[in-house]
Amino acid sequence: MAANSFRLGLIQLAVSASKSDNLTRVAKLVKEATVAGSKIVALPECFNSPYGTSYFAEYAEKIPGPSTDALSKAAKDNSVFLIGGSIPEEDDGKLYNTCTVFNPDGLMIAKHRKIHLFDIDIPGKIKFQESEVLSPGNTFSTFDTPFCKVGIGICYDIRFAELAQVYAKKGCQLLVYPGAFNMTTGPAHWELLQRARALDNQLYVAAVSPARDETAKYVAWGHSTVVSPWGDVIRKAAHGEEIIYAEIDLACIQQVRSQIPTRQQKRPDLYDVKGDTVQWSVHGVM
Repeated sequence: MAANSFRLGLIQLAVSASKSDNLTRVAKLVKEATVAGSKIVALPECFNSPYGTSYFAEYAEKIPGPSTDALSKAAKDNSVFLIGGSIPEEDDGKLYNTCTVFNPDGLMIAKHRKIHLFDIDIPGKIKFQESEVLSPGNTFSTFDTPFCKVGIGICYDIRFAELAQVYAKKGCQLLVYPGAFNMTTGPAHWELLQRARALDNQLYVAAVSPARDETAKYVAWGHSTVVSPWGDVIRKAAHGEEIIYAEIDLACIQQVRSQIPTRQQKRPDLYDVKGDTVQWSVHGVM
């Protein structure tokens, strides 16, 4: 039987240009988050490297590889579910922005390749084209824990409401989005999108950002956040390196859904969202 509540820890990591330093820091902070009672710990997008199209090829790894080996060890050493943010992955000549998830035994139980690539052009503010370097993923990614089912998206994936709806239909009660919104889209949309996905689907949403580095080519907004099924922000980081914790109360989900029963009030005779998951498993091959 699933527990009624558990602690979630989000590590807003200060990412440097040194992959080895990033991995060393991750090991320390995962331990700190677990000692503080976290049962699920999440890292930010591109936790092992600077974020940017000019860095992806340089820092890319096979999976398994050095970064995922470090994640596996951290999960096992601390007996925790670890959502490994994302890393640049190389596979068969293509690059992906990929999140791996490890269980408390250190086994990889999910792998999510960013589905929607971050291609935007806001004149005078920011232009960014992930598709110049990266290829998109093509599968949904969920995993089970003793607490609840969790769905994974990466950064720009959060802008697509249909993905969250598919995850909700598949029984997810928590959605986690490692992400690195910037100084233009961050203040405008970061919290808004998290609250929208949580409220639309009456579940918990967490988004975990790298810490802000004003000297970086791409400056992350920070402000890792956890939002309740009611749409309330229950925990929010500042912009520096820190760990934030949130109590995920699963009873709150049922309470909200019974008070405002939109799941029973939908009109599938007029509209519907469908999705077929191709699950990745420890014994499978993507």
